[in-house]
Parts: sequence; C-alpha cells; structure tokens
Amino acid sequence: MDYVSETELEGDTEIEMGMVDDVVYSQEFLPTFESIPEGASVPKVEKAEFNGKSDSLFFNDGVRRIDFVLVYEDEDMKEIDKNRTFQKRKQRREYFEASLMKMGMELEAARSVVDEKLLFVKVHMPWDVLCTYAEVLHIKLPIQPNDLSTTSSPFNFLSCITRHFYPSEDLIAKETEYFTAPFEKDRLEYFYVKDRDLFFTPSMRSRMAYYILSRAPYEVRGNIKKFGVTKLLDGGVYKAAYPLHDCRFNVRSKEDECPNERYLLYNEWAHPKSFYKMQPLDLIRKYYGEKIGIYFAWLGFYTAMLALAAIVGLGCFIYGYTTQETSTWSKEVCDPLIGGNIVMCPQCDKECTYWRLNSTCESSKKLCIFDNYGTLVFAVFMAIWVTVFLEFWKRYQAELEYEWDTVEFLEQEEQPRPEYEAKCNHERINPVTRVKEKVPYTACGRCIRVSLGIGTVLFWIVLILASVVAIIVYRLAVFFSFSTRLQSDLKELEPFKEYVTAQMATSVTASIISFVVIMVLNILYERVAIWITDFELPRTRTDYENSLTLKMFLFQFVNYYSSCFYIAFAKGKVVGYPGQPVYLLGKYRNEECDPGGCLIELTTQLTVIMGGKAIWNNIQEVLLPWMKNLIFRYCTRVGSEKVIPRWEQDYQLQPIGKLGLFYEYLEMVIQFGFVTLFVASFPLAPVLALVNNLFEIRVDAWKIITQFRRMVPEKAQDIGAWQPILQGVAILAVASNAMIIAFTSDMIPRLVYYWSFSVYPYGDHSSHTMQGYINNTLSVFDIQDFSNKSRPLQTPYWFNNSTTCRYRDFRYPPGHHRQYEYSIYYWHVIAAKMAFIIVVEHIVYLTKFVLSYVIPDVPYTVREQIKREKYLSQVILHETNLKLVTKRLKPVADKILKHNEDKEEEMDLYF
Repeated sequence: MDYVSETELEGDTEIEMGMVDDVVYSQEFLPTFESIPEGASVPKVEKAEFNGKSDSLFFNDGVRRIDFVLVYEDEDMKEIDKNRTFQKRKQRREYFEASLMKMGMELEAARSVVDEKLLFVKVHMPWDVLCTYAEVLHIKLPIQPNDLSTTSSPFNFLSCITRHFYPSEDLIAKETEYFTAPFEKDRLEYFYVKDRDLFFTPSMRSRMAYYILSRAPYEVRGNIKKFGVTKLLDGGVYKAAYPLHDCRFNVRSKEDECPNERYLLYNEWAHPKSFYKMQPLDLIRKYYGEKIGIYFAWLGFYTAMLALAAIVGLGCFIYGYTTQETSTWSKEVCDPLIGGNIVMCPQCDKECTYWRLNSTCESSKKLCIFDNYGTLVFAVFMAIWVTVFLEFWKRYQAELEYEWDTVEFLEQEEQPRPEYEAKCNHERINPVTRVKEKVPYTACGRCIRVSLGIGTVLFWIVLILASVVAIIVYRLAVFFSFSTRLQSDLKELEPFKEYVTAQMATSVTASIISFVVIMVLNILYERVAIWITDFELPRTRTDYENSLTLKMFLFQFVNYYSSCFYIAFAKGKVVGYPGQPVYLLGKYRNEECDPGGCLIELTTQLTVIMGGKAIWNNIQEVLLPWMKNLIFRYCTRVGSEKVIPRWEQDYQLQPIGKLGLFYEYLEMVIQFGFVTLFVASFPLAPVLALVNNLFEIRVDAWKIITQFRRMVPEKAQDIGAWQPILQGVAILAVASNAMIIAFTSDMIPRLVYYWSFSVYPYGDHSSHTMQGYINNTLSVFDIQDFSNKSRPLQTPYWFNNSTTCRYRDFRYPPGHHRQYEYSIYYWHVIAAKMAFIIVVEHIVYLTKFVLSYVIPDVPYTVREQIKREKYLSQVILHETNLKLVTKRLKPVADKILKHNEDKEEEMDLYF
C-alpha cells in the first residue's frame, strides 16, 4: 500500500498509486508502521492534568521526555454534529494520533491553562523507536573519544586578554570531541553510550520526531493513504506543531535535568551586553541544529572579514575627505574667476536655461571624497579581499563539517520530501541500481515544469526592467521640473540653490521611489517563486532550497542592482550634444550627468537602498514579531496565581516561517553584492555593512531565542546554493569595479590629461599638473546652432553678451572643419579606459587564481582527523562482522572437532 501526502491536494482529491514495493525510498521511511484496519478500534491518547511545574520537559510521570508538541482546538460537540468540516478534522486528528502510537510513539494530552478550548498533545519517542529512526536517518553518533592531539595556538600567551572576548567557560563548557559513525541498532554495544537518556540529544530527538510526523498517515481510502502533519496544519486540524524550548530565556530552570541551554544562549550570545563576544557556535548547533549553526558561523566569519575591508575603506574615505579642499579640479569649479565665468548649456529643452559652473561647487567637493586615486587602490584591494574571504571560508567550513559530522551528509542522510514521494506515479529504471523505481514525472514532464519555471522567472525579470524604464522616464520628466524651479528667481529657493542641484534632487527622489518599487515587487515575486518551485517538485529539501534560492536571487539581483547599473553604465553615456540631443522614446531627452560625473549619484543610490533595506528588514524581523507577541500576551493574559506550563509558553511565541533562514541568507548576499559590485563608488559600503552585521548577529540571535518557537533541527553540510552565488558575484565584481572606474568616474580622463603633456599636450598645461583640466573637459557650443525644439525660451540677465556655452564632452568646437565631432582626446581616453579594464581584470583574475590554488580548501589537520575517523569506523563497526561470524560458527566447529576426536578414539580402540 502506498502513502500519499495531501500537500497540494484540494478537498477529497484522490490519486491512484502503485504498490509501495516499487518505490525505492518508501521501504524505510515508515519501518515500524502497520496499517490500521478499517473499522478497527484505534489507540487512545493518554489524558493528564498539568502537574504544576512550569519548566517541566516531561510527561506527568516525570520520566518520559517531551520530544514534540501538537496543538489543536477542542470544538464543542454540538458544533461537531452540525458541522461536517469539524467532523472531518476530528476524524483525521484521531486517525493521525492513532497512527503515531502504532508507529511506537507515546502521546499524552493536557488542556490549556489559559484557554480551555486548546489541547496540547505531547509526543515522546521511546528508546527502541529512537534507535530505529537514528539508523534510518544515518545519524552519526560517538564511538570513542578523539585521541588526536590538537595543536596549540602560537598566541596562547594572549589568552588572558582574548578570553574576555569568548563566552564564559564556567557557563558554557567545551564539549568533549568524539570520533563518530552512522548509528546501527544491531551494533549498539560498540557506540559510546554513557547514559541512554543523554545519548540522543534533544535536537536529534526532535528531528526524528518530525520525520515521523511528516510521514504518519491521517486518512485511508482504499489503497490511498494521505499523510503528513504539514497538511494537517494547513487544513486547521492542528493549530501548531513544534519542539520545546528547554527553559525560559531569562530565568534559569529549577528542574534538575534541564540543561538551560536557551538561558545560556541568551546571556552569552543574544543579550546586548555580550555584543563583543564570539559566538558559541557548538552550543548553537547543539540546540538548533547544523543548519542554524552554519548560518551564524558564516555570518560571523563574513563580519570578521569585513572588519579589514572596513578599515581600508574608512582610510580611503578619510583620504578623500581631507583632500577635497586641495583638489585642483574642485578648486577650478568653485573659483569665481574660472567656474564662475564658465557658462553651461541648458540640460533640457526650452524651459531650462543657462547656468554657471560654480553653482555645482558643493557637489564637486563631495565628489572628490569618493572619486580619487585612493578609490582605485581600494577597488583592487576589495577584488583580492573577496577571494581571500571565500577561500578561507571554505577552510573554516571544512572544519565545521568535520566537527559537526556533516562530511558525508548529502550522500547518506538526506531523504526525499513527503511531497515528492506522494506524487511518485511513474516508473523508470534507476540508472545506478538498474531496478524499477517510481518518480513523480517523466522526462517530458520534467522539461515542461522546468520550462514553465524559467519562463515565469524571465517574465518577472522583464517586468523589473520595465519598472526601471518607468523610473528613468520619471527622472527625465522630474529633472525638467526641478531644473525650471531651481533656475527661477524665487526667493524661497535661494537657501537651497547652493547645496541642491536639479541632478541631486532628481537622484534622491528617484532612489526613494526605486526602493519602494523594489520592496513591492519582492513581496509579489516571493509568492510566485514559491509556487513555481512547488510545481517543479524537487526531490529533497536541499534540492528545493537550491532551486528556490536560484530563482529568488536572479530576481533580486535584477531588482536591487538594475537601477545602480543604469546610473553606473548607461546614464549620461548617450546624450548627443546641445544642438542634436538624443531622445528616449522620441519624446524624453536623455539624462546628462552632473559636470562632475554620475559617481555621486551612484553613491546616493547605494546609500538610499542599503540604508532603507536595513531599516525595513529590522522592522520586519524584530518589530513585527515583538508586537505580535506583545498583543498575543495581552489578549491571553491570566491571573498571577496560574502557572503556565512550558509547552503553553512556547505556543504563545511566533512560529518560524516555512522558508526558515532563506531570507536571512538573501539579505546578507544582497548586501555582499553592494559591498563588492559597486565598492569603487562607495568606499564606506564595508563600514556600513560591518555596523549592520554586528547588529544583525545579535538581533537574529535575540529574535530566535526570545520571539520564536524552537525550530525543528535540520542537518546542513554547507551554505548550499549561496556558495556558488557568492563566487559568481565575486567574479562579476572585478569587471564591475573596473568599468565603474573607467566609465563612471573621471579617473582615466584625469590620468590621460596628467600624463599627456609630453606626448600629445591637451589644454594649457606643460608639466605634470591638473591645472586647466576642467576647461579642457568642457566642449564649446555656439548658441546659434540650437534647434527650435531645444532652444531655451529665457536667458538670465548676465548672459546677454555671450555667444557660446559649454557642455561635458570631448568634441571639436564650432568653426572647426569637423565641428561637434569627437576629438582625438576622446579616442585617447576611450583607448586608455579599455586598456585599464583589460590590464586590471587580468592582473586581479590572475591573483585570484593563484590565491585559490595556494590556499587549500581543507586544512591538513582536518584531513588527518577524517582519515582517522574512517579507520576507526571500519575497525570497530565493519570488522565486528568477523567476530559475529566466528561466534555463530563456533558451536559448529566444536561439534566437528568433537566428532573427529571420537573417530580417532574409535580407530585407536580398533587397532
């Protein structure tokens, strides 16, 4: 008989399935379950009154540990008789609980102290059931203590100082290291079992309990079995299902057998007073499982590596800030005799008028903070930094894989998702075992599912690009309005004209609108991405998360970065010249960059998005759960004389989302993109990321410790699909920063101007100096050459005697036989930019390759320990087969020997 999950099934839909013997993975996922015959009496759940112990983690007998809790609302019997939905819920719940008991689980029900309608079903796994499912899940357990000596650190003499930056060893003692092996029930005597009650940790027990709950049937129809607690939760049969926290987060439990791990984590990790301490990763992993542990390990390592980048970036910023007043080109812009006498051409048609260059004095000074030679050095440094970060993270991850027993996790431990098993109605020949197995779709069906997913993702990416075009149109239309108002003679705007330009006002408002559009599209696309991934039906949980990760990141990449790429590489690049401007859609005149370039606008965009994203995420992740818990506690408050049990205290907390840590990873990887892809325009990005992450670690810790129910522990070998995504971003970052320096900043034109006096002199300088640079980078335009469409309607009073205006480009002046065509200086600059990109990319990529080759992914000591563990596993577990065979054959051998001895005696007597 096959087992069918009702996930994605509506109402009473049935699917005819084949026999379970044909399904490879279904043979072991319910090893102890026997079908309950139709009409047979079902086991009843034990009823028990609360024993008054608020922190008890056991059944009322004080012996059986609670491994999981199910919560449901006990509907009034009259309502059940009248309402078919309630009847169906009750039948499914009773059958589900009976199935659990048939599978060996023990259940005890207790009524709520706060709300009498609520019933809590406590789930316990006896020793035999634990051993059975530990073998099914290939859980690795200790076989003997680690006898390999650990190398002492050369910095032990600093321990008197560094120990203050680690959790207190008096509270969180260092755990004994063991060699481990996959558990086998028949070889229990070879495992290191000191205490049966402590042999399986609470996180292991919860994980095995959830495995059974996910596969226990709740309804039978002929040869159809529907199973899984997930659908029961979705259908309202149960209101919640969760493992228990071991105590209150701010009060130590008085129970003798309570480890108080939640209390220790709060005080040594999540509490604000511990912000400077290293994370207790082993305890995090022990309490929440490897998946949570690897996330916080990665986040802590990333934050530590950001410290070096932040120091260098801050130094680059300070250098730019101190040199902004001494910058030659900034002085020329602000000088009344130079910038004050340079008349610039209008930047929009008709309504815009002429303006003086020195009106952009303040923005020119700000630009010098970010557009300087230190930025070039910092961009190269960051390209090397990201390689070092990824390589050393691989080493650190390899250490954690060994310490947390996940080295061979993917091959041995991951089971198919219940949703996948439920849809297995097509047969195929397994390419490895060459036996028949059932799969949910044919090769053609898989292609259709994947094609639909790819098409949907591409559609949404096109939708994002359409929103970017809409924002560009907004920028063009609003720039016209800002230019008209700021160039008017309104006295109310006089205080702002010195500090705000039309470009800056347009950039800030467009950045805010872009951020709002990004957030709205995120909310909409999230639902679509989850639906597509569910439709594709990945086999394992890891496959599901990797597929969803790729879809979400591709969307988020375009969503968050498209506006930045537009400013960096498109804005102001194709604008023509005043007499013949280029129009978007034949109507809107293309935007021009500020005379100082588009770099300051890119910096503004990054600041708005990074800052707004951090604020929005904190509101979503911290403020909303806290408010929900506060309101729930207020609505369900009870008298002070009532004692609330542990399971009910946890029910009052917020449930963790179905996607778990997905959004935490996504938030950090998007931030990683901002830090690496556009760091040449914003050296303070690593500083802001470092400050954000220092808060993020403690906020995430505080959130999961105090505001959320305990998550179901999950195994994880690494950070999954995020690793290749990070590597792809790191490769793209080299090209991105090289192109920002080449095409967005004024670095290359300045270098060409600075070094060109001896080869092809431009302007009036005759030595290594930047004097005359501003005048040299502005081309001349004769105002008589304006077309009727773009000629300004008004001219300022100070412009009466002028016949020319200036614009930012490298073109021949009017009167030249090639007037308004690109000058030789333009082509020299273009050649220098292309040469710079090619040289920098090759040097950095070569450095990255060398570093990747030199730094091994797995440390030598870890390789040795893995070899030692495999050897012990082989000796202790596999060579015991010889002893078992010898033990079985010994009676036969003794009998044969005795028979031979009797024969010899008979022969001796005969002779």
